[in-house]
Amino acid sequence: MPKIRTSNEQDLPAITAIYAHHVLNGTGTFETTAPTQDEMAARRADVLSKGLPYLVAEKDGRVLGFAYCNWFKPRPAYRYSAEDSIYLADGASGKGVGKELLQALVAHAETAGVRKLIAVIGDSANQGSVGVHLTMGFTHVGVLKSCGWKFGKWLDVVLMEKAIGLGDTTSPELPA
Repeated sequence: MPKIRTSNEQDLPAITAIYAHHVLNGTGTFETTAPTQDEMAARRADVLSKGLPYLVAEKDGRVLGFAYCNWFKPRPAYRYSAEDSIYLADGASGKGVGKELLQALVAHAETAGVRKLIAVIGDSANQGSVGVHLTMGFTHVGVLKSCGWKFGKWLDVVLMEKAIGLGDTTSPELPA
């Protein structure tokens, strides 16, 4: 299995290439133009500036995937809910890498004070992403039908959620 670790600046070329592959070939993201490495660096810096995790899976010196979470919405009332994102290198799917990344992301997000993780999965046919979230205890919340247009077709968005840590059982201001 790969080593899961906090990402660093040296990972940015691999992160950018992995994400570009998904933008240009997949429906897991609804972006249609691949961001530059500078843009990916800015996005990573934004996540880290909030005290949230940005992880990579590495094996034999190769980045096999990355995962991070960011606040679900920018308004203060959402400050304990984060959206998770996981992207794997071409050829790394189906080998447990996504599960390892998501498992580590859940643990790091809990440490950062997140109480709910939300998966916003592009394309209801994205069974790999839906499956790994189910395996990790996420539950279905709903499907937004035909809300994205990519590659000449309408795409759904699957919403899933997972309470982490104390979830909604206590006020977040109270010490654990």
